[in-house]
Amino acid sequence: MPTTKSPIWHPFTQHALQGEMTKVVRADGAYLHTADGRRIIDAISSWWVVTHGHCHPHIVSAIQEQAGKLNQIIFAGYTHDPAEELAAQLLKVAPRGLDYVFFSDSGSTSVEVALKMALGYWHNIGQQRRCIVVMQHSYHGDTIGAMSVGARGVFNAAYGPLLFDVTSIPFPASGREQATLAALESACRNEVPAAFLVEPLILGAGGMLMYPAWVLTAMKRICEASDVLFIADEVMTGWGRTGSLFACEQANVTPDIACYSKGLTGGALPLAVTLCRAHIFGAHYSKDRMRTFYHSSSYTANPVACAAAKANLDLWWHRDSRERAASLAAMQERAIEPFRSDARFENVRRSGTITALDLKTSDGGYLADIGPKLQAFFNDRNLLLRPLGNTIYVMPPYCVTAADLDEIYAAIGDAADALA
Repeated sequence: MPTTKSPIWHPFTQHALQGEMTKVVRADGAYLHTADGRRIIDAISSWWVVTHGHCHPHIVSAIQEQAGKLNQIIFAGYTHDPAEELAAQLLKVAPRGLDYVFFSDSGSTSVEVALKMALGYWHNIGQQRRCIVVMQHSYHGDTIGAMSVGARGVFNAAYGPLLFDVTSIPFPASGREQATLAALESACRNEVPAAFLVEPLILGAGGMLMYPAWVLTAMKRICEASDVLFIADEVMTGWGRTGSLFACEQANVTPDIACYSKGLTGGALPLAVTLCRAHIFGAHYSKDRMRTFYHSSSYTANPVACAAAKANLDLWWHRDSRERAASLAAMQERAIEPFRSDARFENVRRSGTITALDLKTSDGGYLADIGPKLQAFFNDRNLLLRPLGNTIYVMPPYCVTAADLDEIYAAIGDAADALA
């Protein structure tokens, strides 16, 4: 039997290869402070969730105040001010045309909700559409439905018997965008799908793959022409990451269903929402209880999490938050520019505040041997960077400084010399 010092089973961790876990005792801004006295720059926003910075005082204050008033209540038949106020604010900042908000607790569950909304819509209007169209290399979470609509591979190989079939279209790589659009048009015409599910502008766990906004616009038009529901998974791309509050804004697209999580609470607490158009809610609105939307979790719309999210939106209403995100995007462009001509790297790219580049190695992909070596190298340099195989990406909180970025990119260059 394996022996470990702790009984905890960590996510996405092979314990037979992982050394002792780094114990973090506190955090502030863009920094993590460890039990052994180190200060680590959080260069990936603690798995893409932290936006304004760790332990932002306005969000912390909102959590403390709400926890002393109402910390949890069943959300079937009951409601509360933090949820009502948050929903109203979300509909003000989300793409115009989204009308209803359904709460859940993670990115995966927000996608599960979206899939069930889409299938329930068609069922309730008397059309048995079941096919879901997705994009190659996509990732939408680790619950069964979310895995089913993600790319088949290392993340879900062991669970194949549980997954339902989907129709996949190719990723719109540069110069091959028309092939993607043609494949989507063919799928919409021949499969008569219930929905098309897509990560707007950038595929995260699939390798930080980026494509232009005009492709997203064209995909939405194809779906509209065939009356196929368009689902935008903005779990990672939302909250300023791609240069606008939500990635769909850059394509002038309003999805039929949108999924938001990660930065929804500024990274303070788990919460997710699935927004939809009125006709999808309307298909479930009936005196016939069989048409009820049968989905919930025990902590749906937890008041403390909703208060944190509302505080996060308060910050986004202020110009300085958006200016800070825009400033980070500009700093990221300056920092990544020298790597575009660096022969050690390829596919150097940026979308808003996110940069990514591929280290040239003899092997690539998520399981490339270079990945754990890079991660260990960065940890020794007091940086939280978690490469996707040979793909190194930088997605820091918006409060990161230019000096922090200099330290991050210097380490990336040094890693190429030491490990490539």
